Amino acid sequence: MAIEQDEIEKIAELARIRVDAAQAADLTRRLGDILAMVDQLQAADTADVEPMAHPLDATQCLRADRVTEENRREAFQAIAPAVEDGLYLVPKVIE
Repeated sequence: MAIEQDEIEKIAELARIRVDAAQAADLTRRLGDILAMVDQLQAADTADVEPMAHPLDATQCLRADRVTEENRREAFQAIAPAVEDGLYLVPKVIE
């Protein structure tokens, strides 16, 4: 897949990016190189390759799922300006 300089200029205009003619020529060449590399990668035969979530056989060390802090709800609500039925009451800010 090739990209032309007029396409670079159009994309720059849509993205509101100022690109002068010298930059557009350089961008055209560099993006062309990137697209050529993508085409080369797409040509690789991956028919016998099993999909995987991660390239390394790593396992995540997880901590035990247990409560480590005490319930301090009453202490926090005791200093709140307004509480009702265990909920914090706040002033209405949107009408």
